[in-house]
Amino acid sequence: MMRQYELLERITRYNPAADEGLLNKAYVYAMQKHGTQLRANGDPFFSHPLEVAAILTDLRLDDATIAVALLHDTIEDTDATRGEIDALFGEDIGRLVEGLTKIKKLDLVSKKAAQAENLRKLLLAISADVRVLLVKLADRLHNMRTLAHMPPERRVPIAEETLEIYAPLAGRMGMQDMREELEELAFKVVNPQAHGTISRRLASISEKNRDLIREIEADLAARFAERGITARVLGRQKRAYAIFRKMERKAVSFEQLSDIFGFRVVVATVPDCYAALGVIHSTWPSVPGRFKDYISTPKQNDYRSIHTTVVGPQHQRVELQIRTEAMHRVAEYGIAAHALYKDGVGPLAGAANGGGNGKLSGFAAEARAYEWLRRTIEMLAEGDTPEEFLEHTKLELFQDQVFCFTPKGRLIALPRGATPLDFAYAVHTDIGNSTVGARVNGRPVPLTTELQNGDEVEIVRATGQVPQAAWEHVAITGKARSAIRRASRVAARKQYAGLGRQILERAFERVGLAFSEEQLKTSLHRLAQQDLEDTLAAVGRGEIPSANVLRAVHPEHREEVKNAPRRRLGLGRRNTGRTTARKAIPIRGLAQNVAIRYAPDGGAVPGDRIIGIMTPGEGVTIYPIQSPALKEFDEETERWIDVRWEVDLDSTQRFPARIALTAINEPGTLAQITQVIATADANISNLHIKRNEQDFSEIIIDVEVMNLKHLTQVIAGLRAQRVVSSAHRVNG
Repeated sequence: MMRQYELLERITRYNPAADEGLLNKAYVYAMQKHGTQLRANGDPFFSHPLEVAAILTDLRLDDATIAVALLHDTIEDTDATRGEIDALFGEDIGRLVEGLTKIKKLDLVSKKAAQAENLRKLLLAISADVRVLLVKLADRLHNMRTLAHMPPERRVPIAEETLEIYAPLAGRMGMQDMREELEELAFKVVNPQAHGTISRRLASISEKNRDLIREIEADLAARFAERGITARVLGRQKRAYAIFRKMERKAVSFEQLSDIFGFRVVVATVPDCYAALGVIHSTWPSVPGRFKDYISTPKQNDYRSIHTTVVGPQHQRVELQIRTEAMHRVAEYGIAAHALYKDGVGPLAGAANGGGNGKLSGFAAEARAYEWLRRTIEMLAEGDTPEEFLEHTKLELFQDQVFCFTPKGRLIALPRGATPLDFAYAVHTDIGNSTVGARVNGRPVPLTTELQNGDEVEIVRATGQVPQAAWEHVAITGKARSAIRRASRVAARKQYAGLGRQILERAFERVGLAFSEEQLKTSLHRLAQQDLEDTLAAVGRGEIPSANVLRAVHPEHREEVKNAPRRRLGLGRRNTGRTTARKAIPIRGLAQNVAIRYAPDGGAVPGDRIIGIMTPGEGVTIYPIQSPALKEFDEETERWIDVRWEVDLDSTQRFPARIALTAINEPGTLAQITQVIATADANISNLHIKRNEQDFSEIIIDVEVMNLKHLTQVIAGLRAQRVVSSAHRVNG
């Protein structure tokens, strides 16, 4: 275990003015608090925070961060309190230690929910001070280095969490070296067979190509020297997990990979980067499509380099990254390279104005990596469930990006595979919610189109547009999915509440009472409800029967309520709807109305006599009165709802219906059938062909028509065709 003086020596090498009193006090306090606690491998527990502090000295961090590393487990695993740490070390250090403390008492059944809640707390703490992130990643890195000592059943979940959250988080913040080590350690546990196989292949190739790597390094260095370019050339081999991910992503074998080896060319200035690129491309032919300029267009985590791939000596493909020394430090340390604290000891100390109280300042405050974190924190305030938040955060952690532009030239960075919907929500939530279409590079495209680097995207909007629930499966970013899900919930709640209000108005009217929302508010406690809107929505979804609401508001009308359904159905199950027209709920067939559905196996159209069936959790389903499906509800009269059409005669609103026909099997039959439907101004929403015999096929067609007369015209037109043997409407 590292001794006290050894830790101080590591710190004073890069910060001679270190506060030794603070560091000594933190060392002694943490060692005393952890006392005789042991780790899984039998070492004193204090060895863990000590190693975390040592990892952070490699990043050349300030005294306060090192002290927090020593103290980070004291509140969580000892009897230390936040107040005690504030008193001894100051509120700044106390706040950081508390930000690293897991929430112990979570009254949650789901482990996933508990994981999400702790992640929420961590991200909120990181957003307040980046040092929380640096300590947390160092903590996870040391835990992964010693994971072999954990019980076998705990290793895989910890490694999976590292791959899904902490390694991508390190990458998101630009800490590429730490990300690669976390991935490698986790991959070895999650998939040991693949890790072993790839590692052996890499070792073999490395031994075989050792001379080739030296040859390329020497050749490049000599050519740069000839042109007067001062450069360091560093050869490197990709790690096993990076190889594995590429094999999975591109569906290629190990033998098909062409860029297992890469080189970093580190120069003094940005002009030198482009000069070095010219030397490389004039020496060896470049591989088309493998050039990326992240200097002119940096990644969101502030990463800047030029990437190119050439066909080098012995016809080997060689990947090169060209960057300045400052860019190289950012690529290695990421957000830690911008940690410009009051001590001025960060890796880039003096490169920007600022200092401050230990939080990000100067250039660091504008770090592009923090843009992602701000977006994630915005999602925290939107009230998503813990599971949704965890899902969205994982989605946001993906590194692969495409860069697109608004018509005004604003750059929008998105995960690879993103769609115009993701683009719209990335610009602004209101733009996403009002989207009705998109143009990419001036051409109209479906909202499912995958965007490519350099695309100019124009979003077409409409007032009053509501996001469709199906959009959630089109979008891939957490922000878009969260906004769509939230808007769908709000719209559904509003529609169910409207339906519930109508149901209650009719129910109260049938017993001679007037419905009053104010009266209902005073009776919510009898229904175990707290919010009026939620109560109305629950009635609309069928979760609270209208009879229960009547009993809650007017207990004295209990008997009348009990008999109301039977009196309402006095004409029998096949109620014509004429005697109850005034009290019936109007059906307008709104396209986005999720509270009202139509019979799934046949639909319903204006002109049909209809009845509504309440389904708990789903709302009301509209059936034609002749539908055979109504038989199964004969004994559930409380689910029957009086409904009536309220559609203008000149309305072009369409409604679902189903047609079954038997047609001759010959070329052109289907074309004739669809032509008849199109000519009649009807729309086909689904078509299924069931081949019964060699000469004839049964075809089921779901159509959208304006009313019963329109449907009759379509069927008559089909029957008039020579290829159609029979055609009739299906009532599900």
